[in-house]
Amino acid sequence: MLSWIVRLLMIAAGFVTSWFVAKDAPIFGIAQVMMTLVLIALIVAVVAFWPQRWTAGLNRLYRFR
Repeated sequence: MLSWIVRLLMIAAGFVTSWFVAKDAPIFGIAQVMMTLVLIALIVAVVAFWPQRWTAGLNRLYRFR
C-alpha cells in the first residue's frame, strides 16, 4: 500500500519535473526526488494545518445522510 502512494507521488513529481528538466538529462532523477519531497511536505502541511471547523462541517454533513 505504501508503495502505491510513493509510486503516485513519483509519477506526479515526474510530470511536474519534466516541465523544467529534460527527461534524458542526468539530473532528472535527482530533480524528481526533490519534487517528490516537496509534494510530501505540502501534503503534511495540509494535514497539519487543516482547519478544525472544516472537519466539524464534514462530520455534520455525513451524520445527516
